[in-house]
Amino acid sequence: MARIYIYSPSGAVRDRAAFQRGVKRLQALGHTVEIDPDALTRHQRFAGDDSTRLAAIARAAVSGADVLLTSRGGYGITRLLPHLPYRQLIRAVRAGTRWVGFSDFTALQLALLAQTGGGDGHVVTWAGPALCEGFGAPASTDPKNPVPDDIMLACFDDLVSGAGEGAGWRLPARDLTTLDGKIRLAHDATLWGGNLTMIASMLGTLWWPDQAVQGGVLFLEDVGEHPYRIERMLAQLLHAGVLKRQRAVLLGQFTSYRLTPFDRGYKLAAVVDWLRGQLGGKVPVLTGLPFGHVPTKVLLPVGAKVDLFIQGREALVCWGHAAVGV
Repeated sequence: MARIYIYSPSGAVRDRAAFQRGVKRLQALGHTVEIDPDALTRHQRFAGDDSTRLAAIARAAVSGADVLLTSRGGYGITRLLPHLPYRQLIRAVRAGTRWVGFSDFTALQLALLAQTGGGDGHVVTWAGPALCEGFGAPASTDPKNPVPDDIMLACFDDLVSGAGEGAGWRLPARDLTTLDGKIRLAHDATLWGGNLTMIASMLGTLWWPDQAVQGGVLFLEDVGEHPYRIERMLAQLLHAGVLKRQRAVLLGQFTSYRLTPFDRGYKLAAVVDWLRGQLGGKVPVLTGLPFGHVPTKVLLPVGAKVDLFIQGREALVCWGHAAVGV
């Protein structure tokens, strides 16, 4: 079992009941949970002012915990990027600590990649659940949809035990027709990505990991963004040359948006078709990755070297051949 440190680097915890449920569930799984003293602090919409949240990140980095888990996402890390204690963060990773989060946490992950680059100097963080949405969701009475999600729990257990070697999912038949029978799509490529809005917002900044992610495997997700907004952000990455320099693009879950009669058939599938047309088949686009603002999510090592291949209807991302803690 693991020692888990809970801290709040982004938005304020709005659902304290979810926070408490998450802590109790982790403890019930046998983990030791330590809560940062400012985890429930609030300043405006943030979990404390900037200096408070910077101090929380620094405390997490030196806590010696096995896993550092964000309480939630929201917004706030981009305000901190010039002042993050990067040396402490990197030292914690190399000592074996796993940083886990998603959504707003994407900003910290990309900044670390920018600081350390690729190759032997890279560090790995984990895209995975936050405390409140992942472990603190209300219990479900539906046996087919347990809370917390079984797949997420299994992936988290693999992370804690060090047994995780990859992730796979069943591809829609439409995806297979675009691959022209290709089996291996990437070898020893850097896995990177996360929340599309955060990634687009960091393009062109000092914290953009340009060299580290060329020839990589990019995964994306988002929440509350209409398909035209998703396309607009993808177009920004496309026109900046980012997408065409990838080995593959993996689209996760894009949720909590509403189409209108004005769209007249313009939906997420149309965006995917447009993207594939722009990339001309040179960069495969796979859909259905179980990751995003959804209960069922895999955990993904951001910065790790991975292989990506197709086996029947399954897409497989494998990192078991690589060290993902250093």
